[in-house]
Amino acid sequence: MRKTALLLLVPMISACISCSNKEETKYFALWNDCSALTTLKSYVEDVTNKNSKNYIPVEDRIATFDMDGTFIGELYPTYFEYNLLEYRVLEDPNYKDKAPDFVKETAQDIRNFVREGTPLPKYDETHGFDLKHAYAAAEAYSGMTLAEFDKYVKDYAKTPANGFENMTYADSFYKPMLEVFDYLEANDFTYYVVSGSDRFICRSLVDSLGIEENRVIGMDVELKSTGQGDEDGVNYTFKSDENIVRTNNLIIKNLKTNKVKQIAQEIGKVPVLSFGNSSGDSAMHNYCLSNPKYKNAVFMLIADDDVRDHANLTETAKRKANWEKAGYNIISMKNDFKTIYGDNVNKVNFSFK
Repeated sequence: MRKTALLLLVPMISACISCSNKEETKYFALWNDCSALTTLKSYVEDVTNKNSKNYIPVEDRIATFDMDGTFIGELYPTYFEYNLLEYRVLEDPNYKDKAPDFVKETAQDIRNFVREGTPLPKYDETHGFDLKHAYAAAEAYSGMTLAEFDKYVKDYAKTPANGFENMTYADSFYKPMLEVFDYLEANDFTYYVVSGSDRFICRSLVDSLGIEENRVIGMDVELKSTGQGDEDGVNYTFKSDENIVRTNNLIIKNLKTNKVKQIAQEIGKVPVLSFGNSSGDSAMHNYCLSNPKYKNAVFMLIADDDVRDHANLTETAKRKANWEKAGYNIISMKNDFKTIYGDNVNKVNFSFK
């Protein structure tokens, strides 16, 4: 038995050596040689080496990823969750006549932005449109069970992504960034999605990637059981024949320092790696950089490819300068990615039907 086991081990060892020699092909076939990739690989090799002073135990290898614009498209021509609300309120025959005025106004704001280029209005003097959208979305999906909402999101995600040929919203992942997930997982990192979008929208979109629900953090609304009525959940006992439904009570819009608070509350550990693409991710990055125990690294992706994707190059140049000044590593979609969505996907003009 021992001799047989030894003979079986020989090809396995050879295969492992072969794999290690082809690491870049295995994990980063869709990347060009670039400083961001070199930095990431050097970092991971260092902190997973037990002989390194920077070694990080497996249980503390925590990475956080923003979603929109970091590993899934956001420029078609705006966020998926904004497009979903516009459809829900202005197109869905089962809801459009039921939407309150504030919700209709918010959906129309999105439509005016998409079709006319009208700037999105602020919620109030101190809060931007993202909060206005959050309150409207909480109302628009109130009463849906979690299963109903999951199906609603996934059904809409099957529609063609605006501004592209041969791609649905469900398929609009940045393919090279998915290789980062594979690489980190292979090196015993646990990665979390930490998004400003609705937690359950995020769960629905990343379900196809095999990311578990408990590794998704996002905007939250209060939930309640179908039989609960106005009774407080502390006093009401859930019954086995009930469902959990969404309410219109917004709990948190998960941006900036709110991301840090949610990471601290739900993960309980300071990340050692962080990936984002906007100012809404800077707080999360800075939290990672503040890790008192371990070597860390943060990455900002910039949408600087106006051939394969829709990009505002003026805004991108400003972001790049800010991120470099902050000491973040830059991932360039134009220079670092061999493909973004896949070779069969083409950028086209936006449709405003």
